[in-house]
Amino acid sequence: MAFIIVEPCIDVKDSACVIVCPVECIYEGPDQYYIHPDECIDCALCVPECPVEAIFEEDDVPDQWLDYIEKNRAFFDD
Repeated sequence: MAFIIVEPCIDVKDSACVIVCPVECIYEGPDQYYIHPDECIDCALCVPECPVEAIFEEDDVPDQWLDYIEKNRAFFDD
């Protein structure tokens, strides 16, 4: 299951999640961080480290941010 970073990360880009990731699967984009779905090992260490509570399991993304699932996929499809 992939983790998705959603709207509260926009323009905040606090790197606390990046620092704790044991497989370095969190990448910086122009406006936020993104978690690579194929590299993530689902350890969830990033979730409690996010100061703006912007990281969710894909199946738990709140309805108002469901479009971030596709945004995450598109980031890695480029």
